Amino acid sequence: MSRQPRVAGEYLHIIVRGIGKQLLFEDTSDNEKYLFFLKKYAAECRITLLAYCLMGNHVHLLLRDSDSAISVFMKKTGVCYAQYFNRKYNRSGHLFQDRYKSEIVTDDTYLLSVFRYILNNPEKAGICPAEAYRWSSYHEYEKKNMVTDTSLLQDLIGDKAAFLQFMQQEDFTKPIEADPLRKDDAWALATLRTLLNISSGTELQKYNRTKRDTALVILKSSGLSIRQIERLTGINRGVIQKAKSCQPEPSP
Repeated sequence: MSRQPRVAGEYLHIIVRGIGKQLLFEDTSDNEKYLFFLKKYAAECRITLLAYCLMGNHVHLLLRDSDSAISVFMKKTGVCYAQYFNRKYNRSGHLFQDRYKSEIVTDDTYLLSVFRYILNNPEKAGICPAEAYRWSSYHEYEKKNMVTDTSLLQDLIGDKAAFLQFMQQEDFTKPIEADPLRKDDAWALATLRTLLNISSGTELQKYNRTKRDTALVILKSSGLSIRQIERLTGINRGVIQKAKSCQPEPSP
């Protein structure tokens, strides 16, 4: 590599998760709103975003923090998005885990490895090819005025043709990971909406206990896993496991 290793702490790989594996994005407008806050507060806090990938219940970011403003940036982005999400879906309480997960990227080799790992995340999770995923910065390479600034990566990788070849290479280093979403979570969400006639699983949090437990039993008996229900509804796993239907037994 032509560049010297970075100053420790300047470049970071960040993972932020939904609390209790809560689903963070219910529809496309949610993804768009999160990206709006991401871009707004990155500019305000002088954070340079190099890559992002919005998964169902977690987010990957690769960024440069020149002014040690990462805590402020993450707090502003998280608080504003949580307020938006809770207001939209009429829920309350925390949306994100208390502390984001981070690792320092100390040299160019690892910077490239993390960059490729983040953009390939949807493919590794079995969702779709990296280039087909809508909610990552894959298609921002070489573009101006986007959420990310890829000028540094262009210096290291080259033009778009070199980038496409680079994305096919195998990594021998392993960045930090979030718990992957199962391939059929999209099916699980569609099934939940159809069975319960609701737009968001978080609506179950507003149900009384009897109605909530009956709904949880319906979801479990329809093939959704405990983890999927937990992610989609934000309800504690123990509550889901113990839920029993309170519907009266049919008369003989």
